[in-house]
Amino acid sequence: MSTETIPGTDTRQHTDTRRDSDTRPDLSTGDGDHDRFAHYVVKDKIVDSAVTGTPVMALCGKVWVPNRDPKKFPVCPECKEIYESLPEG
Repeated sequence: MSTETIPGTDTRQHTDTRRDSDTRPDLSTGDGDHDRFAHYVVKDKIVDSAVTGTPVMALCGKVWVPNRDPKKFPVCPECKEIYESLPEG
């Protein structure tokens, strides 16, 4: 299997013996644009993460252990869109 990032996109191309090629969005949780945003997470999960060091998952799917002041970053547009589409309550 080989993985290659397509230049100028957030898309990776994966190839293996079962398929000729498979193109899908890059959903990696590594360094990148997701690290430049403050993300929406269930409040209780943030407290648990602070105590235990357990990773949290943002509404957009990013998984990480929060360790920075979110007030220093703009809100993730994907998280904001998902949050605003949720029913109140």
